[in-house]
Amino acid sequence: MENQPKPVKELTYNQAIGELDSILRTMQSDSCDIDKLTAYTRRATELLRECRSRLTATDEELRSILEDLENN
Repeated sequence: MENQPKPVKELTYNQAIGELDSILRTMQSDSCDIDKLTAYTRRATELLRECRSRLTATDEELRSILEDLENN
């Protein structure tokens, strides 16, 4: 994980998932710096919230599109 990570809103969904994967691997490794554990957890939480928000928005948009198709 970088010292100054890119703001979550500027990441693509795939970049956010990739960073989450990297954080998870770091946290699971024997060499995880316990002093950075809180920072890793905060960043992972931020990334998870953003990913969930995007998935929810995409789901709502798809439902709306399908509903429009059914009504026309």
